[in-house]
Amino acid sequence: MPAHSFEPIRGILERFSFSSVNLENKIGDPVEREVLVHISPGGSGPLPCIIYLAPFTGTGFARANWRAFSETLPQRHERLVKSGVMPPSILVMPDTFTSLGGNQFIDSDIVGDWGSWLNDDLRREISSRYDVSGFGLVGKSSGGYGALVRGMLDDCWSAVACHSGDCGFELLFGIEMGSTLTQIKKHGGMEGFLNYVKNTISLKGDDFHTLMIAAMASTYSDGTLPVDENCIFDDEKWSEWMAWDPLNMIEDHRKLPPCWIDVGDSDQYNIQYGLRQLHSRMNELEIPHEWEEFPGTHSGIDHRLDLSLPWIANQIQSVS
Repeated sequence: MPAHSFEPIRGILERFSFSSVNLENKIGDPVEREVLVHISPGGSGPLPCIIYLAPFTGTGFARANWRAFSETLPQRHERLVKSGVMPPSILVMPDTFTSLGGNQFIDSDIVGDWGSWLNDDLRREISSRYDVSGFGLVGKSSGGYGALVRGMLDDCWSAVACHSGDCGFELLFGIEMGSTLTQIKKHGGMEGFLNYVKNTISLKGDDFHTLMIAAMASTYSDGTLPVDENCIFDDEKWSEWMAWDPLNMIEDHRKLPPCWIDVGDSDQYNIQYGLRQLHSRMNELEIPHEWEEFPGTHSGIDHRLDLSLPWIANQIQSVS
């Protein structure tokens, strides 16, 4: 079994909260959010700052929690710095959870302007508190998507790393529409399903899957599904979703910072196919990027952070 880390945290852990009008939303979520910051030992002067973006149903500071036969993200951070593969850094773990279960880190009337919050509010708040040499993003799944898309849309990131980030929406989300319709029909439609989620004492596995699609509908469109009751796609509404697929975005957003992309070759959500296509298209467009397809699924891939965290920190340090 994997070794458990008993190593004490020897650096600095700080926790604070701040509010932002960018997070005003239609689902009743708070605009004040907590942020956990870990600073590894041994650093002085301006330090690289890496912001961790959580996957769906996750949040940043949960990564500092103890887990059996594992290590926390701060423990991993300190181990990597101590080994000499990355410079002392500032690691930021914000609370980005929503009552729809997750966040794609783009601006949304329904969920909130999370893209603007990241590139404006969070960076400004961190810069006011710490001596930062540059900012990078890293995340897995929805967080990996956020890192990749923010790298496409913003000019403020020194490096981004996408682990198994959402890509290839037809195989990732389109294929889920039939099962989503089946689930919400039990509750009289999407509104009834969301009321059930708010009031039930326990969510089932299928509920989380359906909630994920509801979250995507509220992020990429008006909160309704892009299909009718017979699962026939509404081309106009589906095109709203597809406009946010990195496979399409890359055509108009080709100027990325140094970019790391990897994915497991047996991803349960078919993301390897979308990211393979993105990798091929980026090669055709001569967009530099690091690429690796590794043996694995969508789960249990935290070990990939051993590669991306040093890579991001060194990229930031090389341009600062």
